[in-house]
Amino acid sequence: MRDAEAYERGFARLTAHTVDPLLNLVRRSRAIRLLDVGCGTGVVTGAAIALGAEVTAVDSDLDMLELTARRHPYATVRLATLPELPFPDETFDAVTGNFVINHIEDVPRAVDELHRVLRPGGTLALSWWKREEMTATSVIAEAAGIAVPPPLHDVAAAMREAGFSGVAVDTMRWCHRVDLDAWWTDVLAAGGPRFGVISERPPEEIERIRQEYLRRAEPYAAAGFPVCALLAHGTR
Repeated sequence: MRDAEAYERGFARLTAHTVDPLLNLVRRSRAIRLLDVGCGTGVVTGAAIALGAEVTAVDSDLDMLELTARRHPYATVRLATLPELPFPDETFDAVTGNFVINHIEDVPRAVDELHRVLRPGGTLALSWWKREEMTATSVIAEAAGIAVPPPLHDVAAAMREAGFSGVAVDTMRWCHRVDLDAWWTDVLAAGGPRFGVISERPPEEIERIRQEYLRRAEPYAAAGFPVCALLAHGTR
């Protein structure tokens, strides 16, 4: 499990930049029944409810689900992990996944499952980080010597193979402004499989990594970290 409150202060604010583009696709399709896959702390869930959608939010982390359920009592919250979802065929009008597909090992199988739970004419929208470019978290990863994740399977190709039509990929760029010390604290506290290992190191090693992170991050203190994400979307 991850520290959901720390995730909310750190990662969730970073990923919130792509919520409007994700839901713009949903607005166009007039979706009513929406599945928020990998809901985290419920950023997409809350925005979709505000648009009048009936939202089912799923995640693999109980702490995240508890926070989402507490903040969004009108959502249906379920424990679930791609590539297997506990829903009948053609249940939803739309599916959104905000930075979840980059955590999935078998992308084609996961996309097939998302295709299964969508009704004909339903919309799928998935965002992920462009790994070849720097992100707000890669500065910490580089300071700690954490390897860059392997290339992500071609999401657009997986969607086409699953039977989606009109598949396109949009590029989104922005600058993420943070307090450098707070960003370090929240990313480490949120943990997860990539950054949790830093907190397990000896205190003197953690401090060395922190100082190296601050050195690398200082040029971005005023304008913010440049961030690039991709958004794939298509229709079942």
